[in-house]
Amino acid sequence: MNTTATHPMTNASLITNVRRTDGARVDVSLADGRVAAIGPDLPREPGVRIEDGAGALLLPGFVEGHTHLDKTNWGMNWYCNEVGPKLTDRIENERRWRAQSGHDAGAQSLALARAFLAAGTTRLRTHVDIDTEAGLRHLEGVLATRTALRDVLDMQIVAFPQSGLLGRPGTDALLDRALGAGADVLGALDPALIDGDPVASLDLTFSLAQRHQKPIDIHLHEPGEIGAFTLGLLLDRVAALGMQGQVVVSHAFCLGALPERERDALLARLADLRVALLTTAPPSTPVPPLKTCVERGVTLFGGNDGIRDTWTPYGSPDMLERAMLIAMRYGLRRDDDLALAFDCVSSTAAHGCGFTHYGLQAGARADLVLIEADTLAHAIVARPPRKLVMANGRIVARNGTLAQD
Repeated sequence: MNTTATHPMTNASLITNVRRTDGARVDVSLADGRVAAIGPDLPREPGVRIEDGAGALLLPGFVEGHTHLDKTNWGMNWYCNEVGPKLTDRIENERRWRAQSGHDAGAQSLALARAFLAAGTTRLRTHVDIDTEAGLRHLEGVLATRTALRDVLDMQIVAFPQSGLLGRPGTDALLDRALGAGADVLGALDPALIDGDPVASLDLTFSLAQRHQKPIDIHLHEPGEIGAFTLGLLLDRVAALGMQGQVVVSHAFCLGALPERERDALLARLADLRVALLTTAPPSTPVPPLKTCVERGVTLFGGNDGIRDTWTPYGSPDMLERAMLIAMRYGLRRDDDLALAFDCVSSTAAHGCGFTHYGLQAGARADLVLIEADTLAHAIVARPPRKLVMANGRIVARNGTLAQD
C-alpha cells in the first residue's frame, strides 16, 4: 500500500450481499468517500465498481481511543522487560532506553498504524511523549505517520507529558510548541501523585488548553480518595471554564474503588459536564463501572494503551481483541452485552474522541469492515482475519493484509 501518494477517490462503488448485525441482508453504496445508501437490492448503476460481500458480516471501521504509537517496538526484536514496579521506574526506564537505543518514533508509529489499518481500525487517538530530553522528536515522527496515512487513517495526536508537567522545567513550553505544531489534544498526568501539586498542575494544563483552544485528555491513575479529589478539582475547572464535552479522563481507576455514594456523585458530575472516560480494562486494577456509566449517561470507551513497548509486552492492534478483553474484565457473556463492549471500540469511542461522520448510515465516512462471522458476538470472540477493510471509501486491506496500490 502506497501510503504517501494521494489518488483520486473512486467516485462510486457498491458492496453487495452483506449482513448487518441485526441479520438483515443489505448492499452498501459508496460515493466520494462517503456512505451513500444502505439497503436491500440497491440499484447497479453503469460504471460503478461492484464488490461481492458474499454474506459477510458488516461492521463500521473500528476506533482506537487510547494508544501510544510513538513508544511501540512493534516488529522489532523482543524487548526483555526487567523494569521495577513503580510508575516512575517505568517512566525513567523508557526514557533511558529510547535515548540509548535510538528508538525511531516515526518508523515505529508507522509500522503499528499500518497494522491497525489491516485489522480494521480507521480512527485512532494516540498519545505522544513530549519530553525535555527528546524535545518534540517523538511528535515529529508521529506527525510524519499521520501525513503518510492521511487519506485512510483519521488520527488524533495528544501532546503528552509522560513525566508530568511540573517536575521537569520547560515541559510547559514544549507542550505549548507541540500544540502549535499540530497536536490536536493536550495531555496530562496524575496532578497529585506525579506533579505533587494538583491545583498548580491543573491550572497550568487548563491554561494551555484554553490558549490553544484544544481539548484535554488526562491520564489519571491516582487511586481511591486522592484520585477522587483530583477528579473533583478537574471537574471544577471544566465547569468554570465552559469546557463541557472537551475533556477525557483516561483510566480513572479511582472510580472503581470508591464507595458507591461518592462514586455516583462523581458520575453525575461527569455526565452533567459531558466529561468522557477511557478504560483499557486492565485485569488487576479497579476500573470505572461500565454498565453504571451507561445508565448514568457517562461516555466510557476503550483503548489499548501501550502495545509491545518498554512498559508492557501485551497489546494488539486488533480492536476486536480489546472489545473481548473489555467484555471479560466486566463479566459480559450475553450477546447483547458483548455488543456493549463493541460499542466501546466503535460508536462510543468515536463520540468520546470527537470523531465525526462515523458509522454505517448515509453521509458517514465510508469506513467499514467485512468479517466472516455468524454474529457480532462471534466476531468479538473468534476475531477472524478481516475479509475486507475500507477507509474513506478506499479498500485498504484484504484478508488481514494491507492492499497494494
